[in-house]
Amino acid sequence: MPILLSRRWRALLSAGLLAALPLEALAQTPSSTAPSAAGPSAAGDVAPERATGRGSRSLDTATRHMVAAANPLAAEAGREILRAGGSAVDAAIAVQLVLNLVEPQSSGIGGGAFLVHYDAATKAVTSLDGRETAPAAATPERFLGPDGKPMPLYDAVVGGRSVGVPGTVMLLEHAHRTHGKLPWPRLFERAIALAENGFTVSPRLNGQLAMEKHLPANPTARAYFYQPDGTPWPVGHVLKNPEFAATLRAIAEKGSAAFYEGPIAADLVKAVTGHPTNPGDMTEADLKAYRVKEREPVCGPYRAYTLCGMGPPSSGGVAVLQTLAFLEGRDMAATRGDPALAAHWMSEAGRLAFADRGLYLADPDFVSVPVKGLLDRSYLASRAALIGERSMGKAQAGEPPFREGRAWGFAEAEEHGTSHISVVDGAGNAVAMTTTIEDGFGSRLMVRGFLLNNELTDFAFTPTEDGKPVANRVEPGKRPRSSMAPTLVFRDGALVASVGSPGGSNIINYVGKTLVALLDWTLDPQAAVDAPNFGSRNGPTELEQGTEAEGWIAALEARGHTVKAMELTSGTQAIVVTGQGLSGGADTRREGVAVGD
Repeated sequence: MPILLSRRWRALLSAGLLAALPLEALAQTPSSTAPSAAGPSAAGDVAPERATGRGSRSLDTATRHMVAAANPLAAEAGREILRAGGSAVDAAIAVQLVLNLVEPQSSGIGGGAFLVHYDAATKAVTSLDGRETAPAAATPERFLGPDGKPMPLYDAVVGGRSVGVPGTVMLLEHAHRTHGKLPWPRLFERAIALAENGFTVSPRLNGQLAMEKHLPANPTARAYFYQPDGTPWPVGHVLKNPEFAATLRAIAEKGSAAFYEGPIAADLVKAVTGHPTNPGDMTEADLKAYRVKEREPVCGPYRAYTLCGMGPPSSGGVAVLQTLAFLEGRDMAATRGDPALAAHWMSEAGRLAFADRGLYLADPDFVSVPVKGLLDRSYLASRAALIGERSMGKAQAGEPPFREGRAWGFAEAEEHGTSHISVVDGAGNAVAMTTTIEDGFGSRLMVRGFLLNNELTDFAFTPTEDGKPVANRVEPGKRPRSSMAPTLVFRDGALVASVGSPGGSNIINYVGKTLVALLDWTLDPQAAVDAPNFGSRNGPTELEQGTEAEGWIAALEARGHTVKAMELTSGTQAIVVTGQGLSGGADTRREGVAVGD
């Protein structure tokens, strides 16, 4: 039975594009065959998301259901819901609420999310857009200073100016309404209990707080996250958040209306507009007007498989599909023994995808995004032909078919404070959900026990380039472009995997690497996640420092690459369906675990 998508994807799937590679191959390769990937956690690291410095973990397996998430407490909350008979969506909701508490720097109800869902009974794939929106008063010049030049990044990030209307709460409610099984209040119980009774501060949260410069300036956040002497609460300290528990209890009892209207909404607006140096202009009317949107998933073939991800305003789904399409003509399976060659080909493919991303991808409600043209097989083949034995350097955007005649300027933006959740339930339903507050700790504004996003800085700061409007410029009610790439993989209409990662614009490369490792190198999901990160965002070729990838530098430089070894702190989660059940991979660069029964 084919997956239920648009007419064109029903036709592709029915045509049998998903031929048979044995799923057992994805689960039987020992994790020890994967390259070592535990990056260092260097002193003075200023990356928005701190690596834990932990090493590889063993492969997790299950026979009924599984959750993979960035924190053990959150993953266990999801498993508890699955054990109680909840759906994949129910579990994802419970995971998200606990992540807000234990990994507050990355995601939460003050932010936004994208969710891709597979219904095993109907074979339908749907995607939900819970991306934040710009307030009605926003203008394209929002992030220009008095001199007409773009504001310094953190002058824009910290404060109310950067806060978009949050979408996560309404996305969770919408997903539960359509795919939930357990009562809505039941999904809040674990997060409320942890908020009231306390949870232990993890090494990663402590480390993130220790290197954070801007959060202590917010009195509410300082009182919660830091000791009286200004140092962060130590690892193992039991931290309680009764204010967040009260917020969750209100939403559990009254639904999303408790968040988007009434006292919580009023306090949120007060925090945004009352910032002493960088106030925003959000109103209660902006919150009340917010809506989640059901978007058409973007799907495409890769060898024996079909991949489905999130379409615009996320650039992630299109860019991942393009990157892999550019590799179709290459023997990627053979590069398992020649990772430097894999890095060459994937970096070149990434350059082409990022060039198109920067020019064409934006909110489709405001811009005509040529998704059909960007994924056109003839166009992809012509772009793939540009990949040679030597690096092409900086790629230029292509001219896909079906694009409108309007000329656009190029822009770049990315989010950092993000998390990913993958779930497969006992009925075979699956969720891939990537969720964010943008930068680590978002706007650094804390209200009612949770942090607010700085998502509006994902818009282009400069609204025009060479006299041409930038597609991702700020506009009232618009959703900023994202790189998030929650991805579901299918073969012959059957679910194969749920994959995704945080990591800003590097998400595209993290997910692409993991998919190649799963589908071409036939690594198990933990080995695929553990493998060194690498790729290009149409700049230098980036290799994960402290891993065997640094040994590829000479070979890449010989091919003309400019190479940069750096921290590439993914937080990839992957669940694979096997002949024996499920296997899971969770990223120990953060604090990920996969748990199941």
